[in-house]
Formats: sequence, structure tokens, C-alpha cells
Amino acid sequence: MHELGLLTDFFKLPYQPVETLAGKFGDLDLTIADFRYLPTRCKFIAMMPQWDFLNFLADRCRRYPNFRLLMQAEVQDLIEEGGRVVGVNATAPGGPVTIRSALVVGCDGRHSVVRDKAGLEVEELGAPMDVLWFSLSRRPDDTGATGGLFLPGSIFVMLNRGDYWQCVFVIPKGSIAEVHGKGLPAFRADIVGTVPLFAGRVDEIKDWDQVKLLTVAVDRLKRWYRSGLVCIGDAAHAMSPIGGVGIDLAVQDAVAAANILAEPLRRGAVGDDVLASVQQRREFPTRLTRRMQIFMQDRVIRNVLAREGPLKPPLFIRPLRRFPMLRRLPARVLGLGVQPEHIRTPERI
Repeated sequence: MHELGLLTDFFKLPYQPVETLAGKFGDLDLTIADFRYLPTRCKFIAMMPQWDFLNFLADRCRRYPNFRLLMQAEVQDLIEEGGRVVGVNATAPGGPVTIRSALVVGCDGRHSVVRDKAGLEVEELGAPMDVLWFSLSRRPDDTGATGGLFLPGSIFVMLNRGDYWQCVFVIPKGSIAEVHGKGLPAFRADIVGTVPLFAGRVDEIKDWDQVKLLTVAVDRLKRWYRSGLVCIGDAAHAMSPIGGVGIDLAVQDAVAAANILAEPLRRGAVGDDVLASVQQRREFPTRLTRRMQIFMQDRVIRNVLAREGPLKPPLFIRPLRRFPMLRRLPARVLGLGVQPEHIRTPERI
């Protein structure tokens, strides 16, 4: 946002700064990441509702005369001519829409219609958990810390959203039917058993409609592109929610793609070699980040969910308690990523 010249206006939106990331393993409290030493303009992560962020970007984009935003429009199929993708067919409130373009960018998430219609091969990598999302009210005397609780058989993450907690309850893969079968009172009791702080507010969950299931899928495209089309973000590589780094990688993919594609698009020709360079630029940091996530899934998440007895933090996490400087390393990985991207293209209106 700073490199785009938007930081001042960006911070007029509602957000909560997160300077440290806390964790609790069994009875042991520790700080996992300290963002206050990042080599960036802002020494924290800004937690912001996604709709505010997207509305902010859309508003700024409207100053470009060739910008057009279609709301409630869904891609149904690709338009192909001579083996090249030249646009999309979509549905919108006003009826069918045909959009032709020099390049189609698939950035429609982990259940991407674009990559499916393009016939790009997907490699499934698997995950041992699914995630339940819900909100509970936040009180003035609550702790302000964003962090996770790791207890035998249970993982719970609390994200400070100002006047409410965005809560993440991790469950074993495919166990949602079992959770529903036990009933809502049992689910509320499980929350209180994990976070006693919520004893007086779990009744705010009135029905299952307030509890959203995220079916965790970890996959990747073997090839991110074909003539006239390139995929980025979760459409190219669906990430685990561990560390919340999926949005980091998606934004970095977009910046790298813009840097690489801007000039060829200006000339009106984007060859397959140019599209391949987007994948070449972003594949290494994506693969390395995923390896770290899979390591955490196998060494931490899976073991915690299956654990019944006392729980201790993994050996590689324990030094963070004794040596505070080490907390800067996970902060850099979570805050900046493996390979940070920077704006390289000049603004043209």
C-alpha cells in the first residue's frame, strides 16, 4: 500500500494492528512471532475485514478510465479461438455477459472455475484438518492478543477484530458430520472447555448457520497457464490456512504478474513464454511456503488433534521462549513471505 501511495488512505479504514502473535501449548504461554522489527514501513500486521479492503481497492481503481467492475457476475466458461483463450462467458443479474480480453487472469480461489474450464492439471496434496469459523463478542477487559491455543485434541485460534473475536476451531479432516451429530450444546461446551473466557457468550451461537465450514484443500497446478490465460493465488496453489499466508502469496503473485505482464500487455501481445515467467517467478516461494505448512501439519497439527495426554510445544518452537530475537524469523516469514515482491510498474492513467 505504501509503494502504491495508498497507505494514508488505507489506514483510514477500520483495522486492528497485530504486533505479536501469541500461542499456548498446554499450560505454556509463548510469543511465536514479533512483527515490531520487520524492515517495513509498518511494524505490524493490519487485521481488516476483507470487504472493506476490496471496496477500498475498487474505489481507487475507478479513477482509471478502462476499469470496469461487474458485481455478482460468475464465470461459466472460457471463450477459445484457435487453441487460445480470448475471454469468458459469465452470468450477471442483468443476464449473460460475454467479455473478450487479451488475457484472462484466473484469481477465483481454491474452487476456481477458470482453472477447471481451462483443463489445467491439479495435484492434490492433502490436509489433516478442516476449519470452523464463527464470531463471538469481544469485551473491553478481554486480552487484545491474536493467537492460537494448542490443547490435547483441540486447536483454537482467536483473531482480534475490535468489537468481536473471529474464532477458528480446527477439527480432524472430514469430521464435520460427527460435530453436527453431537449437537450445538456439545459444540458450545467444547468451545468453553478450550477457552473458558467464552463461558458467558457461547450462547451467541444460535444455530449452525453461524458456524462456517472451510474444507481445507492443499493443491497446486502443475502448470499455471495456457495461451491467453494465467492463474495466480489460490487458483494456482490452494494453501493451508496455517499462518494465514495464503493472502500474502496471492497479493505477491498479483504484484509479480503485474510487473511481468504490464509491458507485454501494453504492446498487445502476451506469449506463452511471458506467462511461463510468472510461474517461474512465484513457484519457488510457493513451494517453500507449502513445505513449511506441510511440516507444521504433520509435526504439530496432526499430533495435537490426536493427542489425549499432556501436551508440550514441539522442540523447534521451545527456543522462542528463551531467545526473543528468534521470534523475528517467523515474523518475517509470516509478514513478508519467502520472496517479497515490490511495485516495479509506473502508474499510467
